[in-house]
Amino acid sequence: MRRGLVSLPCPNLTSKARFLANSDTQISVSPQHCEKAKRAAELTLKTFAQTGVGGHVTINSNIAIGRGMGSSTADVLATILAVLDCLNIQAPIDRVMQIAVDAETACDSTLFSQNAVLFAQREGLIIEAFTKSLPHIDFISIDAATVESVDTLTLKPAEYSHVEIEMFRSMRALLRQAFNTSNLNLLGRVATASARINERFLRKLHLDRIEGIGVRHGAIGVQVAHSGTVVGLMFDPVDDRTAARIELATHDLRRLGFEQSIVHSTSSWKTNV
Repeated sequence: MRRGLVSLPCPNLTSKARFLANSDTQISVSPQHCEKAKRAAELTLKTFAQTGVGGHVTINSNIAIGRGMGSSTADVLATILAVLDCLNIQAPIDRVMQIAVDAETACDSTLFSQNAVLFAQREGLIIEAFTKSLPHIDFISIDAATVESVDTLTLKPAEYSHVEIEMFRSMRALLRQAFNTSNLNLLGRVATASARINERFLRKLHLDRIEGIGVRHGAIGVQVAHSGTVVGLMFDPVDDRTAARIELATHDLRRLGFEQSIVHSTSSWKTNV
């Protein structure tokens, strides 16, 4: 069994990397906490550089760390591409993804953000590419943190029961149908079912109450960051009642105590399937 996830892009969140080569054989990085990006630069140079090359990586990102929004993968992929650009090398996508996995143990499908794919995050492989593009989704994102952040390197992989594995098989079929028929309601049902399963391994603060607010105000589903703290209420952007529904749901979420962590957008983050 391969673990897989679907990542839907949030275009407002970006990570940019610049790599400047020098005569040193060491790699430095700023900010200094971007150790995974540093490792990615080292692995890329080890794989593709003809001679010993060192340099400095500078990361500029607006993605919160440890929330499940793909900050590490964005930094790592941006760094790999920056190093390859410096070396004037075009590498196959599967090789880039393998370096990303080696650098951070597991990565998201950020490089395939314009396509709907089921992605094996611990192997860096596409399990299934769907026939239709990613749908547009309006959503309210909430940082339902019960801890300061989630360290994906120390987070133990979920050990699913036989019942849960069979549920995932059915959910994958429904996910395929949802993408192929552009059925947002079905996509929301799959995301909600996955979010509930994930509660056994990484609980989200007030998930039941957040889901209840969504049901009350016409959300198509709820999605969670599989290895983070983010929860999202999903809405159909074509429905002319969506704006009013988002306003009402936001009001209820503020009353629940999420005043400082509510963000509205027109995409989504990732969920297990």
